[in-house]
Amino acid sequence: MNYFDFNDPFVQKILISVGVVLLTYLIAIWIIRLINKKIEDYKHRHQARRYTYYLSTLLTIIIIIIIWADQSEAITTYIGFLSAGLALALHQVLLNIAGWLLLILRRPFDLGDRIEWDEIRGDVIDIRVFYTTLLEVGNWVEGDQSTGRMVTIPNSSIFSDPLFNYTKGFGSIWNELRFKVTYESDWEKAREIILDIGYQRSKEEVQSAAKKKIDKMSKSYMIKYGKLTPITYIDIKESGVQITLRYLTSVRQRRMIENNIYEEVLKAFSDETNIEFAYPTSRVYRRNEEICMVDNFEG
Repeated sequence: MNYFDFNDPFVQKILISVGVVLLTYLIAIWIIRLINKKIEDYKHRHQARRYTYYLSTLLTIIIIIIIWADQSEAITTYIGFLSAGLALALHQVLLNIAGWLLLILRRPFDLGDRIEWDEIRGDVIDIRVFYTTLLEVGNWVEGDQSTGRMVTIPNSSIFSDPLFNYTKGFGSIWNELRFKVTYESDWEKAREIILDIGYQRSKEEVQSAAKKKIDKMSKSYMIKYGKLTPITYIDIKESGVQITLRYLTSVRQRRMIENNIYEEVLKAFSDETNIEFAYPTSRVYRRNEEICMVDNFEG
């Protein structure tokens, strides 16, 4: 029994459509292999593969639409009802596609950017039609360093969850380090030491690049920074005087610079006889005796 009549135009168009899909798929694979061989830069290579995928998909859709464009009204009506049903059943899929279009057109982030999205921080390593892939940073690892895990986030999240971009904009972030010295210490000398170390470690090229980008951003956004150099703030706490160092740093060097500042402050304070770090203490009075008890915890 012959189930298919190859002279039937409907069957012919089905076969042609399948052939188009297979042909474009094979061509795309060949182009991607060529890209992997010819392009050495990993970012450009990935972008070329991604654009090949997009163009082959778009070309396939256009050709299939042309093939089926002259079908009867009954088929058109059937496809219309089918499309409406699919829209209801696959609304999340359609939202992902809409989110992908927003990401491509508005470009809130790009490959290599460090972002925080849907309460997940990481570096963007792939952007696809349905989801975006991040190489996670943070979580149980301190200092914004990589955990080694890959996280996929559905693109539909762009419509409901806040998105933070660490690298887009002026490309740097403000970081704060807190040091606490006793009330008996020379806190003014301690602040001078901390600020001097902050100036040494906060690179001028970072500040200069940030200023240029802020000037450029001010043409599109209402943004203004009056001071980009390190600054210190003083707070009075229960166990001592807290000195806060605020400085500008590049996103991916934050932990290294933070570590260097801590090391230099520790060395500098060890050379000063009138500066001591503060820690929480408790005092107990027993008649005419005064007993100082040190609590083993951080305030």
